[in-house]
Amino acid sequence: MNSFEVIGGKKLKGEIVPQGAKNEALQIISAVLLTSQKVTITNIPDILDVNLLIELLGEMNVKIERPQRDTCIFQADDVNVDYLRSDGYKQKSGRLRGSVMLAGPMLARFRKAYIPKPGGDKIGRRRLDTHIIGFEKLGATFNYLPEDGFFELQAPDLRGNYLMLDEPSVTGTANIVMAAVMAEGITTIYNAACEPYLQQLCKMLNRMGAKISGIGSNLLTIEGVQSLNGTEHRMLPDMIEIGSFIGLAAMTQSDITIKNAGIEHLGIIPDKFRQLGIQLQFEGDDIHVPAQEVYEIQTFLDGSVLTIYDHPWPGFTPDLLSIVLVVATQARGSVLIHQKMFESRLFFVDKLIDMGAQIILCDPHRAAVIGLGREQNLRGIQMSSPDIRAGVSLLIAALSADGKSVIQNIEQIDRGYQYIDKRLQALGADIKRI
Repeated sequence: MNSFEVIGGKKLKGEIVPQGAKNEALQIISAVLLTSQKVTITNIPDILDVNLLIELLGEMNVKIERPQRDTCIFQADDVNVDYLRSDGYKQKSGRLRGSVMLAGPMLARFRKAYIPKPGGDKIGRRRLDTHIIGFEKLGATFNYLPEDGFFELQAPDLRGNYLMLDEPSVTGTANIVMAAVMAEGITTIYNAACEPYLQQLCKMLNRMGAKISGIGSNLLTIEGVQSLNGTEHRMLPDMIEIGSFIGLAAMTQSDITIKNAGIEHLGIIPDKFRQLGIQLQFEGDDIHVPAQEVYEIQTFLDGSVLTIYDHPWPGFTPDLLSIVLVVATQARGSVLIHQKMFESRLFFVDKLIDMGAQIILCDPHRAAVIGLGREQNLRGIQMSSPDIRAGVSLLIAALSADGKSVIQNIEQIDRGYQYIDKRLQALGADIKRI
């Protein structure tokens, strides 16, 4: 098992280019199953979760060319549907939360699908109810097979329907959209997720011949079509990486420029970092974060303590709350971090407390951070990465801390961030993989 050894306290400088969006990639790559024609996808992040999904498609007999690490040409003209009941599929897909995204396109085109129990981060419950209920309303039948841990879905006759989602799940919405594009009749999805990644999926499907309207809103209307064609698609920059680099620059008092950041797709993310007192300068589509000695957390207009919480888009993404929490530890002022969606995602704060941060974990969902204002630096320790986002948050803390830190279980970080050690080294970070 690999670890990162980090010598902290160094100021970084330079330019960094964000990878393609992980959360978009899992949806877009699954959608290649909807057509027998070639689909070319560029700006693919070279990370564990995405590569695992590409391997899964290859084992399903999808033809794959990879002329560059960030480009794949897929052709799903000879898919082995029975592979989805194999032990190999169960083992590989059980490690990957994103494998659930194969169900929608498989139902649409082949009228049956199998979903293993979800894998991925240990950050709390991740329900499949939204996916399953949506498929059932489109005409699919659902059975759980306890002997091998699969959910079996069959849909000999998919028909459009009106769906009111119980939660605006991004993956749930994407999965239902992919099933509905080839269902007979019209499907209406209300309380749909409207994240940029979902907008990208819908635009790609429309280029393939789907008829989806309402893109960017929480009310999607889908007119089913008989078949879809091939297309080309380029993924957005990863907004979670961009937020991570903003936090990194602030914590390490570094001067960093994030190139080609896709600013128009970042929503309120820049504003939330500005609420922490971080200066951001937009230069074309680049974000320049100048070196700051101190950044001060704002209060609400009535002077009360700032609260930052996650909320469905266009609210603040839950994937950046861990980053915001770490960045707040060295700010001047206080903030309440309220993680609504996942009940275990704040449990990594014990590592930050060991490093010298002043944090009160109020309950599984809320943490009060009293910023040190750099009066006392964090200190390096040995720790373990519990999930992707917490892992990078701890890495940022280690890069800003005095002395040496060792971060174990970095496979979690590799699941979401490509070549992170090499890219940070290029900025002057003292980090090595051991």
